[in-house]
Amino acid sequence: MAAEMKRYEKLVHDIAAAIRSGVLASGEKLPSVRQACQDYKLSPATIFRAYYELENMGLIRAQPKSGYYVSNHAVKQLASTNVPAHEPESTAVSISDLVFSILGAIKDPGTVSLGSAFPWPALFPLERLSRSMAHATRGMGAAEIVESLPPGNHGLRRQIARRYLMCGIEADVDSIVITNGASEALNLCLEAMTKPGDLVAIESPAFYGCLQALERLQLKAVEIPVDPVQGLDLDCLQQMLEQRPIKACWCMTSFQNPMGVTMTAERKQALVALLTRHQVPLIEDDVYAELYFGMQEHRPAKAYDDEGYVMHCGSFSKSLAPGYRIGWVLLPQRFKREVERLKVITSLSTSTIAQAAIADFLQHGGYDRHLRKLRVRFEMQQHQYLHLIARYFPADTQVTRPHGGYFLWVALPDHVDTLQLFHQALQQGVSIAPGPIFSARHKYRHCMRINYSQPVDADVEQAFRTLGSLISAM
Repeated sequence: MAAEMKRYEKLVHDIAAAIRSGVLASGEKLPSVRQACQDYKLSPATIFRAYYELENMGLIRAQPKSGYYVSNHAVKQLASTNVPAHEPESTAVSISDLVFSILGAIKDPGTVSLGSAFPWPALFPLERLSRSMAHATRGMGAAEIVESLPPGNHGLRRQIARRYLMCGIEADVDSIVITNGASEALNLCLEAMTKPGDLVAIESPAFYGCLQALERLQLKAVEIPVDPVQGLDLDCLQQMLEQRPIKACWCMTSFQNPMGVTMTAERKQALVALLTRHQVPLIEDDVYAELYFGMQEHRPAKAYDDEGYVMHCGSFSKSLAPGYRIGWVLLPQRFKREVERLKVITSLSTSTIAQAAIADFLQHGGYDRHLRKLRVRFEMQQHQYLHLIARYFPADTQVTRPHGGYFLWVALPDHVDTLQLFHQALQQGVSIAPGPIFSARHKYRHCMRINYSQPVDADVEQAFRTLGSLISAM
């Protein structure tokens, strides 16, 4: 049975990868069960189980008396922009009031939170984490508490270093600093590299937490366009590095928030080489790293850092324990002392108990098994949400199709104002994340980010029906 399960899982992943890459196109017919048995040298039961799983994931559909076909999403995929290169302005960031007004408005538990930045909490092993916490803290003494002060719990840092090794990165345990979520890690790195008035290269659109960090530190943003297919515009970044005194670059190279785009390995390598030539540190926000679809994980830009200019920030908040606020940063030696000192000055320590609980879970709790289930769930729900968008939104709507994470970037017709849509939808119990909160210059007014981590039920479908009606009325 174990061997057959492995064959069944491999077939699911192989067909899913062919669909994601476009080798199997929308609407294309899959081999019949009989033909698939001959092609793959597998039993009918194994083929049926694989097709059933692919159908549950939304990747294929069964057509009575005809067979299985690749699902055809009517919604258009957001294509490369091919916009001519332009010279971005350096912008003093003022975004917090807008962000706080929007985040503060969606706290009602009765709201269908399509605009949330957090994954759906019911998908996480909270009960098993509680047992890990009880086990790890039973008999915890003063020595363990002191050990969890910066750089952090040694057992947890050792587990994180092992996960780096799994993706081909040799990480020294002593180069890892545990933080209060990835947000603190990113903020510490940014503060260590800059002083008020400095220029920082960021993505456009960018995660609003990045914009808030620049505003807090009185830094100026140089917005580098993000292509929905290729990722960060490296030509534009090179131009800015040659013309302006940029002190740091903050970006997400995998499953970028909000677009969901992932840079290829070649482009990540080129990004690191470009910044290294200019001796500009890269602050890599990689909080969605573990949420890839299929079997092939995406190596971060840090994997190509031979000279020590990449500070790699991660977190368990998106993949395991949203409320525990455990993040980290893997630091080059040249930056370690300054970032660690800032950590001590700003917050001294990350929760000792939470660190111990996560360390115990990573060692005993079946983290990889949990991740495999979570990835399949997110991929299935992405396809369900794409179907809802195709059903209820205007025909000329365009959407990104990430290969991981849990966000969709939706481009509506140009006349739609998503800030206005946000306020109208909220009155009817639905939240979205409007495009302007992802830009220092409040651009992307016709765009929005949708969180697809919440399982589809009657409330979610009604939320899309409501959004569709409001958009049509505009």
